[in-house]
Amino acid sequence: MPTRVLVVDDEPMLCELIQEVLTSAEIEAQATSSSLQASKILREERFDAVFLDVRMPAPDGIELARQIRASGRNQTTPIVMITGEEDRTVLTRAFQAGANFLLFKPIDRHRLIRLIRVTEGMIQREKRQYQRVRVGCKVSLQSGQQRSSGRTVDLSLNGAMIQADNVYSVGSIVQMELELTPGKPELRAAARVVRVVGNDCMGLHIEKMPLADSAKLQEFLLPLILAEVKIELSVTPRT
Repeated sequence: MPTRVLVVDDEPMLCELIQEVLTSAEIEAQATSSSLQASKILREERFDAVFLDVRMPAPDGIELARQIRASGRNQTTPIVMITGEEDRTVLTRAFQAGANFLLFKPIDRHRLIRLIRVTEGMIQREKRQYQRVRVGCKVSLQSGQQRSSGRTVDLSLNGAMIQADNVYSVGSIVQMELELTPGKPELRAAARVVRVVGNDCMGLHIEKMPLADSAKLQEFLLPLILAEVKIELSVTPRT
């Protein structure tokens, strides 16, 4: 596990909660409710992971993420954004600024532990904004009056490569229904076609998805990412 984590949130009680959970998992956690203090700390100290609240007095979490990615000490440190946002644009900006994962409010202990396990593998991996997983899920698409169906080739928190029976032009806005598990209710999102490959594949960037669906998508992807980086899902007690 990461041995040293910085938690930044302008709600002191939330800072204390995350710090307590991390400490109980035998992780050294430092917390601050001041984003200005966090900016100074991040310039001077190295961390194995950083948790940032999106909404804070300047510099907010997105600006702090930009500073981290431009720094020398923590440039490749995994960043987890803490958010209760439903605005997909804000979440996209967070990823573009350098965030690796989202931790949705209200904070859940098990989600938090899973995220920490993922960051362990990412410390040794090349920095990337999105973690794609090769997985085939049923997809239904609609743009205007045109409907299409197919399956995902790969899937990430903010997009997918789709193999479908009807391909839309780059720039098209599509309504997407994604069935993560056969027979289970679909996740719904508005997405934009960002590229077309051949006659039957297109890359989609998710632009708007309900917060609850975003959380479900992350919960679905995390175990797959964990398996990919060969990290056990459960926390092994230390002796």
